Amino acid sequence: MSHLRRVAMAAVLASALLTGPGSLTGQALAATEILWWHAMGGELGRQLEKLASDFNAAQSDYRVVPVFKGNYTETVTAAIFAFRSSTQPAIVQVNEIATATMMAARGSVYPVFELMRDQGETFDPAAYLPAVTGYYTDMGGNMLSFPFNASTPILYYNKNLFRSAGLDPSQPPKTWPELEAAAKKLRAANVPCGFTTHWPSWVNVENLSALHNLPVATEANGLGGLGAKLIINNPTVIRHIAKLAEWQKNKIFDYSGRATSAEPRFQRGECGIFLGSSATRADIMANSKFEVGFGMLPYWPDVAGAPQNTIIGGATLWVLRGRPNAEYKGVARFFAFLSRPEVQASWHQNTGYLPITRAAYDLMRQRGFYDRNPGTAISIEQITLKPPTENSKGLRLGSFVLIRDVIEDELEQAFAGKKTAQAALEAAVERGNKLLRQFERANR
Repeated sequence: MSHLRRVAMAAVLASALLTGPGSLTGQALAATEILWWHAMGGELGRQLEKLASDFNAAQSDYRVVPVFKGNYTETVTAAIFAFRSSTQPAIVQVNEIATATMMAARGSVYPVFELMRDQGETFDPAAYLPAVTGYYTDMGGNMLSFPFNASTPILYYNKNLFRSAGLDPSQPPKTWPELEAAAKKLRAANVPCGFTTHWPSWVNVENLSALHNLPVATEANGLGGLGAKLIINNPTVIRHIAKLAEWQKNKIFDYSGRATSAEPRFQRGECGIFLGSSATRADIMANSKFEVGFGMLPYWPDVAGAPQNTIIGGATLWVLRGRPNAEYKGVARFFAFLSRPEVQASWHQNTGYLPITRAAYDLMRQRGFYDRNPGTAISIEQITLKPPTENSKGLRLGSFVLIRDVIEDELEQAFAGKKTAQAALEAAVERGNKLLRQFERANR
């Protein structure tokens, strides 16, 4: 073999070693995979997967792999079991009311503020909307998890029915007395139901309290420690639940059940007004055969300081310990990507969830999105109405999934006329505080 031929052969072999399927370069350039377990199916799941694919396409060092694990409870349960066998993902999506449970999992979570600091990624907590991040920060303002999908309840109304009832379709009711008057006119016009709400505790206890700058629990709604006690049996909440029970008798208010069971009634035109999540806007617009109007959540005008601001629902991204450092570098890069104004703006526009940064909101406003899509800015204006207080920052109560069930069980007793509002709320406090003490004992 000639010298030139040997050189050429060596070059071919070197090229194969460096670029082939098992090559040294191929190994060196293999992207680090980052598992992201989530609870979003359907269109929301497709939008989530688009975020991952966009990040993957923007760089070649990391590959985020979304894996749907069922609903929120199923996703968290799967992560807990995986952690026990060291097969946990780097990122898991957890609903907001499980924050206290995640914090109690000592040694299992990697706080986001530590992650971003350790990995050298630019991270300014002041860039994020306080009413969104309040749920997920400690008392020192340190962000424990990354806010992802956040929503808040707003008012939707049927403009066609408003016209039929002699109401001004350009003026949504702003206060509870105004809502009562509008709902009475709707009923007089033979509308089957004046107004309804979904997620009864979230709308009528948790957000009602925040909007009136009232605590749901002591210890800054649980953000200050495990010793929190429920105090929702206060005069304002009692008065509100008593009015709902009174209105229920004539269907001025009509209870539609827990979770999201109320929304289809509004879409079918059975109820003229609906108080529900801002993230249901896309579904309502797609499925309603009438002109939809939007307004802020009503408040009681005789309560000093109202309206304050509402709080959020939704979920956040927690980082789990026990993964290689290379993955954590990628997670930090991914969170920095998710924080970009254009990424948040797209997520907000395509899903109805809130943007998590002021810059994303400003970008959408500059592009005219809110002018072209009336009602889409209301949720952001509402949660930023005033700087959040200890009472309107969020909740961090152990076993709150169970406590919310207790509250809604007692609300149903009041709406059915089986208990007074005061008796129902006092029972909810007593039962809920027992669950809080059990959680406290288990996590001391």
